[in-house]
Amino acid sequence: MPLRTALLLCATLLAAAAASAAETPPQPATPVIVAAVRTLPFTDPVEALGTLKARESVVVTANVTETVSAIHFDDGQRVKKGDILVEMTGAEEHALIEEGRARVAEAQRQYERVKSLAGQRSAAESLLDERRRDLETARAALAAIESRLADRLIKAPFDGVLGLRNISVGALVEPANQITTLDDLSTMKLDFSVPSVFLADLKPGLAVTARAPEYGDQRFRGEVSGVDSRIDPVTRSIAVRALIPNPDGRLRPGLLMQVELERNPRQALVIPESALLALGQDQFVMRVGADDRAERVQVRIGARRPGEVEITDGLRAGDRVITHGSDKVRAGQALDLVLDDGTRPLKDLLGAREAVKP
Repeated sequence: MPLRTALLLCATLLAAAAASAAETPPQPATPVIVAAVRTLPFTDPVEALGTLKARESVVVTANVTETVSAIHFDDGQRVKKGDILVEMTGAEEHALIEEGRARVAEAQRQYERVKSLAGQRSAAESLLDERRRDLETARAALAAIESRLADRLIKAPFDGVLGLRNISVGALVEPANQITTLDDLSTMKLDFSVPSVFLADLKPGLAVTARAPEYGDQRFRGEVSGVDSRIDPVTRSIAVRALIPNPDGRLRPGLLMQVELERNPRQALVIPESALLALGQDQFVMRVGADDRAERVQVRIGARRPGEVEITDGLRAGDRVITHGSDKVRAGQALDLVLDDGTRPLKDLLGAREAVKP
């Protein structure tokens, strides 16, 4: 074929291809749902089982063996520190107190009289010392009787909630008898054990979240107050104590709770878990690039939590990744974006994506 003819044929074919391309309509943008890469607080959770204890707890008993003369509390009553709970018979002590006060008054008069005479040099100093000793002895004897009487008044040692009453007026109570219980429920102690491999991360102030089957999905938040000084040589675990505020008194001592210890708190890049695309051992995402076109990016992931995953490499804060529709997208393809900002339910977002389809 002559060269001139070949050149004319090539020109004709190129013109035909250009005309065909001009007549072909551009591919429509693919509607997808995207979310921004955010920087959020992130932790590595450790799960355990724990038991609640009252912040302060005592079994109220008597110090002496005596008959109950009066009871000043009811079952489950809230009391303040120093409130009288039980009075025990103390008629003999009251009489002894009156006698002791009389002895103190008489010793005081004798001391003042001798002191005046000693000031006038009409009495020896040894006599004054003797009267001073008598006065101090009388006061000590009175204090001892008052202490014996105080033992017959049972008072609340701290603010708290009383348990059930186990005595009645007229009952003979001994020190071994349990009268009631007293618990400070304003703050609860939650004791639990975790494997010792987490020892380096354990410190006061770590946040904990606890749930009890009795209260459904309600979560109670607190923080670690202390870590035991010893590791159990059998289980290789260490005991941890957290404090949980209990202003409404719903939590009670002895309650079994599921604990989630939030160790290693940090700020991390987070994306929705639905944005991940796994290929063997590698993880990828479809990122929105220039001109709202898709690009595939390999990422390295860290910890996970329900619905979210930590990104340690491959993305930056503010990048947008496809969370729904990535299975129909190829690199370089134009995208029609529906932004998931966390304020709308997924059903509405899917509906919005369907609405923008050609």
